[in-house]
Amino acid sequence: MSDQIKHECGIALIRLLKPLSYYKEKYGDIHYGLSKMYLLMQKQHNRGQDGAGLATIKLDTSPGQSYFDRERSVEKQAIQAIFDKIFHQFSDLSDKEKTRIQDLDYVKNNYEFMGELLLGHLRYGTHGGNDKSNCHPRIRANNWKTRTLIVAGNFNMTNVDELFDKLVSLGQFPREMSDTMTVLEKIGHFLDVENQKLFKRYKPQITNNYEITPLIEHNINVAEILKNAVEDFDGGYAMAGLIGHGDAFVIRDPNGIRPAYYYKDDEVVVIASERPAIQTSFNVHRSKVQEIKPGHALIIKKDGSVGEVECIRPKERKACSFERIYFSRGSDFEIYQERKLLGKLLVPTILENINYDIENTVFSYIPNTAEVAFLGMVEEVQKQHVQKNIKDFNSGKITSQEIFQQQLSIMPRIEKIAVKDVKLRTFITDDTSRNDLVHHVYDVTYGIVNNDVDTLVVLDDSIVRGTTLKESILTMLDRLQPKKIIVVSSAPQIRYPDCYGIDMSKMGSFVAFQAAIALWKNSDKYHVLQDLYKRCKEEVQKPIVEMQNLVKEVYAPFTAEEISAKISDIVKPQHIFAQVDVIYQTIDDLHKACPNNTGDWYFTGDYPTPGGNKVSLNAFINYMEGKNIRAY
Repeated sequence: MSDQIKHECGIALIRLLKPLSYYKEKYGDIHYGLSKMYLLMQKQHNRGQDGAGLATIKLDTSPGQSYFDRERSVEKQAIQAIFDKIFHQFSDLSDKEKTRIQDLDYVKNNYEFMGELLLGHLRYGTHGGNDKSNCHPRIRANNWKTRTLIVAGNFNMTNVDELFDKLVSLGQFPREMSDTMTVLEKIGHFLDVENQKLFKRYKPQITNNYEITPLIEHNINVAEILKNAVEDFDGGYAMAGLIGHGDAFVIRDPNGIRPAYYYKDDEVVVIASERPAIQTSFNVHRSKVQEIKPGHALIIKKDGSVGEVECIRPKERKACSFERIYFSRGSDFEIYQERKLLGKLLVPTILENINYDIENTVFSYIPNTAEVAFLGMVEEVQKQHVQKNIKDFNSGKITSQEIFQQQLSIMPRIEKIAVKDVKLRTFITDDTSRNDLVHHVYDVTYGIVNNDVDTLVVLDDSIVRGTTLKESILTMLDRLQPKKIIVVSSAPQIRYPDCYGIDMSKMGSFVAFQAAIALWKNSDKYHVLQDLYKRCKEEVQKPIVEMQNLVKEVYAPFTAEEISAKISDIVKPQHIFAQVDVIYQTIDDLHKACPNNTGDWYFTGDYPTPGGNKVSLNAFINYMEGKNIRAY
């Protein structure tokens, strides 16, 4: 409960389709593009708590003038820091300069970031140091505008080694091995190839090389570049790019793992990772915001034309279900409804666990991201409570009208149990003392739980590692002296590592995996896992397309209920008095709630790409070998 999950990044792209002067005249804002980008990024700040970056391109600049700008930050308020620095150039201007900035041509040529193309990035780092050099956008600069490439994305590649080797075989000498660099250089290579092809086409006809440049700009085939570049990518990605002369693109992986949405009118083209960010920033109805199709790229040409083109054959849609449960902000209409349904679908199991005694049950949630699912849960508790009493009355189990009315008058007890207090600095080095401080990150609302009588039901969106439960939350809740604490997760048991943008690649960290291992040990059959380990070692030697996720066998002998019961034992601190039960969402109910986002590999081990199976195998091997390292 409340374990921080370092999840995927966010992208934001704006193409102004009119001259800068148009926006000044219509909206009275010379910084219209920057203002909208600031808002678009802030509305996705949940996706970038490790840093942020912004790049812009100015169209039709003259030689000798800078045509792109970039700023990145890893400060605590990174978005604010970037835009403060950008807007600082417009502060404390002389009277002469105040007059001159009314001329938008002058502003464009003399001030940074005053371009028609803007690319923003919110970073949630999966690995690599948290310094500015690891922040997107990344730039592959060239004196030829059509060879300059700026890339930012929400992606993780499972086959970085293979992609790196491919770059070397193409004749490149990459200066680092990372998915960001390999993606940048792979696309950059085919951008170079396209430039060279067009140059050779026009060179026999035109003696002045300078005159060839606009022909290349007009005819460069972005779709073809992307088709060649991504054909051997294995991972989840929503990748945005700017080419120096003014073309832009966003391409999405063929399974639709990572999200990307866009909106277009006669003034702007806007792309973002989350639909509500576009709705709010540009005040448009959700029906106007489209999803980029899996395997497709939205390509914006320098002339302002926009088209969605298939660049890699779409596969079975496996859009990430965790986006719906946890990652995305719940202000999206569809996500809001899905989260409510996730809460509702848990109710039959909850009611059975509390023996339908809602009179002596207090319902709450931790953290705030679980609020929407909680609303759905309590609505359904009340609905099913009424339905049960009507049924009992009609069948004669309730024998009087008076008792019937009394039962119907009982409402779920909804309380704010936990309040997150100020962040306490862990300046104490002694482990015992530091853990005591951790226990007090949250404070509780005293007096609302009847001691040793009430059951406390607390909903979270996910339980990943269980460490926060064990080290903090349960101790805190036990101070209220409930008879029983039921921890409910709106997500199923997280059993397998992620490799498509989420920082969860160490198998031993998952409390569900720990529970399965404990059950194996209790059964005196732990030696079976040693055999499985050997088979996994053999499996990773096969061609990647032939690898099977043998790690599923770790969980196969046990029911989900058995694993949940063991998780309850693992997370319960020895010193607390209340009984502890843990309830998880079922896979079937997850699919009912999120029918269009069936990417459930976290819970089922059914990976949409071959690289996922490899990562799962490596994660298990690492665990068995005692290696606390990433699986990819």
